[in-house]
Amino acid sequence: MNEGLERFPAEDDHARRALLSHPRLLHELRTLYCGLLPMIQPDEIDVFEESLRVLKNKYDQFFAGIRRLPPTEDRRRLDAMVHELSKTKIRDNGRRFRLATMIGRLNMYRELWSRRMREREEGPIEFRKRAAAMAAPLIVDKPAPAPIRQIETSTAADPYVKVTPEGSSEAMQQIFSLITSEQRRIGKETGMTLEQVTSMVQRQTDTLRERYQVNAIAFRVETIDGKVKLKAKPVQP
Repeated sequence: MNEGLERFPAEDDHARRALLSHPRLLHELRTLYCGLLPMIQPDEIDVFEESLRVLKNKYDQFFAGIRRLPPTEDRRRLDAMVHELSKTKIRDNGRRFRLATMIGRLNMYRELWSRRMREREEGPIEFRKRAAAMAAPLIVDKPAPAPIRQIETSTAADPYVKVTPEGSSEAMQQIFSLITSEQRRIGKETGMTLEQVTSMVQRQTDTLRERYQVNAIAFRVETIDGKVKLKAKPVQP
């Protein structure tokens, strides 16, 4: 009953005794005095933690089918609360660490809720397929290799015929024989004469001799894609 009476001056003993003799008046004064005291505000981090717990429970109920709509408004209010708390300077290391832990937990829940919302909209099978495709390593399709050209060469023991200035006439006859034999083998008529083959071989020989500064040029008869062709190469002395 004497709580708060110590605030009266010591010399005012008469007033103190008067209050003690009137309990009802003393009770009313104490009620008025307590009402003037500032109310103790709850810790904001405690409010944040409790709000996060309630929001998680509501999301769990939504994904379980108990709630029809996601708690969008509750999440918006919690995001606003986090935004304000993030701007607050907290000197106490323990409270600052606790706030960072709670924000990290909220971010983890955000990723979980977003993933489950996408899975709910797209269906679990399609969502898993897309997630697996995004996680798989990128495979670049390589272009198909070009088809290998079938090359058929003359069946002679030495397919190359060497053309030199000393024995050009014999070499021309041999090349002409190889060309006509190969054309018969693939079922085509011989359309060139010896003079035409000689003229063609002589032009190629002169060109290659001048280009590579060699004396001898070797020729080879090949069948490529059903066509008889003459290939030439320089021969080192």
